Amino acid sequence: MTRHKRRKIAGIIRLCILLGFPLMIAFTVKGIPAMRNFLEKVGNIRIENGSETSHTPDTSTGTSSTENPDRFTTTTEEISQKEPSTDVLTETENPLEKNSENSGDKPYPTSWTTGGAIVRTTYGQYSGNSFFNLDNGGQVNNQTSIPNETLLSESRCGADFTVEDTSEPLVLIYHTHTTESFEPYVRDFYDANFNYRTTDETKNMIMVGDAIQAELEAQGIGVIHARDIHDYPSYNGSYGRSRETIQPILEQYPSIKVVLDIHRDAVAGEGVAYQPYVEINGKEAGQIMIISGCDDGTLGMPDFMKNFHFACRLQEQLENDYSGLTRPILFDYRHYNQDLTTGSLLIEVGSHGNTLEQVQYSGQLIGSALGRLLNSMKG
Repeated sequence: MTRHKRRKIAGIIRLCILLGFPLMIAFTVKGIPAMRNFLEKVGNIRIENGSETSHTPDTSTGTSSTENPDRFTTTTEEISQKEPSTDVLTETENPLEKNSENSGDKPYPTSWTTGGAIVRTTYGQYSGNSFFNLDNGGQVNNQTSIPNETLLSESRCGADFTVEDTSEPLVLIYHTHTTESFEPYVRDFYDANFNYRTTDETKNMIMVGDAIQAELEAQGIGVIHARDIHDYPSYNGSYGRSRETIQPILEQYPSIKVVLDIHRDAVAGEGVAYQPYVEINGKEAGQIMIISGCDDGTLGMPDFMKNFHFACRLQEQLENDYSGLTRPILFDYRHYNQDLTTGSLLIEVGSHGNTLEQVQYSGQLIGSALGRLLNSMKG
């Protein structure tokens, strides 16, 4: 071997060591989350999302809110910041420190074991043919055959209902998957023995609904919060049971214009749970996603586009008030009881990798922004 070749090989080895050493340190000290963060910072590398799945298909509706990550890419680049809203929110107690009078048949865990990794990430602008930007903030993920241009035109329509200045309730909050739950606090690994469900209403979706309700009521918006559990002990049939809960309420209170089914997502990969968060006014919030269903002619939702109009107004309000809080609206062939009003939406608040405190804060931000939107619509 010539001296020139030996020097060339030695140079290649030194380069590999220089590139590989930081990765070895990151993996050894911090594990997978640090590895991911390092890769995303070096060379502006774009990393695909982990596998994103949400609710298991419900046999009562034949629909689920599963996302296919192969349809898009997103980066964790810094989100362009608008001037954030600095409104004063209702004081809250850390939900982890709350003690429920009745935790039900499936209490929240009090001790934890180690499982797969939790990856903290912030979803920024999405790219891909299915995505388009709303005029006043936020994006739409169009998973239907309706052209983006048509939906963009529809997104510019106002809400298809009016709001009166009344003491009657304007908003109904409920939970089809009531027992969905979250991480206790920020940590590197999740507990593989916990399926992220609990009947303790201080640690499940009722807690998030309470946070939304408090902010709406603080702005003078009347709210009914249905606290019924619809997914325990049986998960299948949840949407049918939640429909039976909310239909009598809508009949009793025709003043209700907005119906929100509050869920949490389940963004995960093999052995990894993602924690999509954003810092707003110095505090971490779980990122949220609005789902607006589309009818392909088989779902019995002739007014689905009216729900979409309202979804776009709410998305824009949220992004203007709290930049980076939202992921794109998912517009897809879903039912989710959205035939009952023209202001019916499903909102995924965080994911199972988010913490109780993060999603409680998200609930506050949703309620605060929705309250401003509804008050601005009053004649």
